[in-house]
Amino acid sequence: MTDCGCDKARKDLEEYLRHEMCRTEHSDIRAHLENCPECQDEVLVATTLTTVIARACKETAPDELRDQVLARLRAEQATHH
Repeated sequence: MTDCGCDKARKDLEEYLRHEMCRTEHSDIRAHLENCPECQDEVLVATTLTTVIARACKETAPDELRDQVLARLRAEQATHH
């Protein structure tokens, strides 16, 4: 296990966080992150962003808003036929 450096750690951060790389590369990036506060900050930003986006994707629009959007879409479709 070796420290891969900031450039590689940041370039491959998303794949690292999703466990989409070979064990050797994963271990090298983990070794770097253990000793690099700047890259640890990048991990925090990436994981927080992923969590917030995942949470937002689970939210649903209120029924009234959904009905308004559908009515507007139907009106637009009617004018283009």
